Amino acid sequence: MNAVIDLRSDTLTKPSPEMREVMAKAEVGDDVFNEDPTINLLQQRIAELTGKEAALFVSSGTQANQIAVNAHTQPGDEVICEQRCHIFNYEAGAPAALSGVQLHPIFGKYGVLDVEEVENAIRPGNDHFPQTRLITLENTHNRWGGTIYPLDEIKKMRALADRHGLRMHLDGARLWNASVETGISIKEYASNFDSVSMCFSKGLGAPVGSVVAGSAEFIKRAHYYRKMYGGGMRQAGILAAAALYAMDHNVRRLKDDHRRARRLAEAINELPGFVIDLTTVQTNIVIMDTSLSGKKAPEIVAELEQEGVRMIAFSPTRIRAVTHLHINDEDIERTIAIMTKKYGE
Repeated sequence: MNAVIDLRSDTLTKPSPEMREVMAKAEVGDDVFNEDPTINLLQQRIAELTGKEAALFVSSGTQANQIAVNAHTQPGDEVICEQRCHIFNYEAGAPAALSGVQLHPIFGKYGVLDVEEVENAIRPGNDHFPQTRLITLENTHNRWGGTIYPLDEIKKMRALADRHGLRMHLDGARLWNASVETGISIKEYASNFDSVSMCFSKGLGAPVGSVVAGSAEFIKRAHYYRKMYGGGMRQAGILAAAALYAMDHNVRRLKDDHRRARRLAEAINELPGFVIDLTTVQTNIVIMDTSLSGKKAPEIVAELEQEGVRMIAFSPTRIRAVTHLHINDEDIERTIAIMTKKYGE
């Protein structure tokens, strides 16, 4: 019997035997006291990679983003974000619950905000209004299909933020993918932001962990909020060791995930009833629209599950498939064959 082809998410990746061996041998200490040498090494490397003064290892991407929001704002502030972004849609209302701020979502095609629209959304300095304090961007953008935020547009947004005295945070959970695909360094992307978060447990294959980087003063505040959120993990060097291994061995191979996603997207787009905006297939995520198929997305997902292919319904008419460390060329060809047999003319 063929193994299940699981395309639901790149969070499904599991540590390899080599990664597990590195984890087992990791030197550890109490990270709440800043005494875990493996975590300290990881944070130092991330600071160097991003060009920031310091970095902080945290348990998840959501925690990284919410620590950043809290460290940059005060209760009553407003944060501008893109309408489909992770911070607005998938973080359980945390900006309101944890930081006491409200979000101002703005639609951005392919996840890219129009600078003029953002400028028009900045609140005037009047006591009647919440004060705009922070702009967040997402790169790559999950709900838009793994799209890459153009560097020129990021720079325009940075210039706008500087004119208005605003801070900027990058949700860079999949920034590794953007960097590998474009050849633009992590440091160049990060240089335009006051803080940046990145994830180790998606395409890089580590079991747990994200990181947030910024100025030394920002990380001091971030450390405080991590503690407040219950995020001090003590002897977590075993997890940092996995992240270090992932950085050394699993970054450049992301290009293979991108190639496989493109192959899958082009084939599915030829099937009747399935529409994919191939412009969005820039990294490892494929979003297909099933509106013309006569079936709801959850129904198609259930049918594919019976055939040994797992995807996820993103909405009643949208399905997401994500390539990752455990998906090879044979898996892609088998998925195409299954879908062609089932949905082709």
